[in-house]
Amino acid sequence: MPQLADRLTELAADGQPITFPALGLAPDTVASQAGDVAAGPFAPYLAEAVADAYNRSDTQWQPAATAFPTGLAAQHSVLHLTAAMDALLHSPAAAKALGKPLTAALLEGLPDRIKAAPLLAAARLEGAVRLAVAEAVTPFKLWQALEDVPTDGPEDFLERLPRLLGLTLDRWAGEDTFADTVRTLLQQLTHDEATDVDAMFELGCDLLRRALSSQDIGTVTTHLVQARHQFETAAQAEEARHDALTYAAVCDAILAFGRADAAAINHAADQIADTLDQHQAWLHRTHQPQWLQPRRSAEIAWHHLVLQLRAAATTLQDDAWMDAWQALDTVLAAYSAARTVRPLAGDTGQGLALLVQPAIEDGFLRQQAFLAQLRRATQETDQHAARAFDAATASTLLTAIETAAYRETSSANSSSTANSSSTADDDGSDDDDPGGAALARLQRLAPTLLLQLKDQAPGIAGTLDDQQLLILEGLAHDSDVARLKATDPLIVPKLDQLMAELSAHPSFTGEVRQTFSVLVEQTLLFLKSRSDITRTNLFGSTKKGEPPPFDYRRKPEGDRKPVEADLQRDFHQWLQNGPLHHVVLVEPDNVGMGRADVMVHFGSLRYLTEIKQDATGNDPQYLESRYLTQAAEYSNANAPFGQLLVLDLTPKDKTQGNLRVDEVAWTTTHRPRGATTDRAVVVGIVAGNRTTPSAYSRK
Repeated sequence: MPQLADRLTELAADGQPITFPALGLAPDTVASQAGDVAAGPFAPYLAEAVADAYNRSDTQWQPAATAFPTGLAAQHSVLHLTAAMDALLHSPAAAKALGKPLTAALLEGLPDRIKAAPLLAAARLEGAVRLAVAEAVTPFKLWQALEDVPTDGPEDFLERLPRLLGLTLDRWAGEDTFADTVRTLLQQLTHDEATDVDAMFELGCDLLRRALSSQDIGTVTTHLVQARHQFETAAQAEEARHDALTYAAVCDAILAFGRADAAAINHAADQIADTLDQHQAWLHRTHQPQWLQPRRSAEIAWHHLVLQLRAAATTLQDDAWMDAWQALDTVLAAYSAARTVRPLAGDTGQGLALLVQPAIEDGFLRQQAFLAQLRRATQETDQHAARAFDAATASTLLTAIETAAYRETSSANSSSTANSSSTADDDGSDDDDPGGAALARLQRLAPTLLLQLKDQAPGIAGTLDDQQLLILEGLAHDSDVARLKATDPLIVPKLDQLMAELSAHPSFTGEVRQTFSVLVEQTLLFLKSRSDITRTNLFGSTKKGEPPPFDYRRKPEGDRKPVEADLQRDFHQWLQNGPLHHVVLVEPDNVGMGRADVMVHFGSLRYLTEIKQDATGNDPQYLESRYLTQAAEYSNANAPFGQLLVLDLTPKDKTQGNLRVDEVAWTTTHRPRGATTDRAVVVGIVAGNRTTPSAYSRK
């Protein structure tokens, strides 16, 4: 064993501080052996000595320390590499001095290492990320490495990738080009079973950060609703995702405060408290890397903020206050916190203030007695019993309230003058701001409804008072959460993608959107179910001694060959056993001068699914060229939306394998010659001619 390793072992065994002088070795001896030791099990001890040398600015030993990065690059143990990086990063001076060569060593040949040793490659990438986030090096080399990271690599590597990407967004969300690259990577990872939940959570954090950094209320509420969607999806997809539940409740609480919904704020605050307690119990006595602690601290910071919002909301709704000074303190604390609390790295707090502060100002305008107390408090601050009244925030709040009241009065007077001097105009429209007030009202009171209905929402909201609009927002929120509970992280991103693509069609609105979306969701669930090769999920269990029923998805073993009627029957039975059981028909006649395979009808609306089989190819362009025209023809006399399901009977060999669920469904359009309206078709493939997964490993 090398002499340096012996001395490191002795110091560690005696519990002595590990420093170069304590080794009792000459600097040239240490320098000659440091590379080999850094590549072995004593690397963390050597890292402690290196950190100590730079902390003490010991120039005698720093040359010997420079051999450390090269040696660490040859480290083959994930634990030793991680522990060595922890020790080194405890010293900012050491990280700064060795950051450049260490980053180069960690990232050298990373793509090849990902294939050969995925866990070790993830640890090396983590070390490079931590060095760049700590500003020990410029981030450009890391950015380039992340752009080249494969999203279809080994599972052991990919599992650790979302959190590292999230950490880079925490630090460089303002670098638009790089941030967009990271977001694209995370979006791709949402389609991988090993990474989908973590990727959704990191995308939710990014949306929440963008909401807090936005400067207009519409962007704030839109990003908050989208962030809540990501958190809810992650929470429903994986057990004990207390972090996702906490952040989903945070989004609910902030949105609820914006619409002055004290009950919703209280519910969210209770949920945050419960999930944080569960999270603490879940992590009790478990090791948590120090570099992950800021995320845990953010959860606690959010909890404190939501408690402030809950107290402020309750105070603003009280008719009387036993202690007016204490009530003012409560509300002013929330008003100030909206701009001072920074639970997420990289946010400026602007978006939070845009939503929270106007809600407080509106609350004072509604409570004239409380407003009078605020005016008096700003004039008689010395009367506060605690002698610590926040006079500056009180004055700022009072100025904002008086400005808002003046604008409201001026707007009302202008509107009255315009109405009295104009000819009869019964539509009540505002020529200076068409739809602006209605949109702002939706953004504050019903952001989920606005996101779901888009251009239709202002027209609907115009016929409802605030209470009715809040009821609709609650229904929209519950519907969104219920849909997430009914599916999973493999289905939700794909469904969202299909809905976004279908939304480009001008007819995908109103009842058509609501009804066709239900059919598409059931079709995706069908495709996911039929991707499972077991017979029980398709036919149910069989009696003992009976032969298994015919499975049209399997490679035929006898004379019976699968045909498209098998897929038609299976899809029809799937719909019959689900929520659409009362509206599904099979092979109805007189549809587009032909016979449709499966039809679902919602009153006068009907959607037809054409069923085909093909043993030649499964390429999307090939399938569309053969079957799209016929599938689109059935929608000529109704809504221009339909579906095409193809039973893929192409040969399956050991090199081909099968596609994932999110790879076998897509949207496309067809416009007949001379027509003016596109027919939108959702296409899905059911794999047939399959063998069991174990067959692919046989020689």
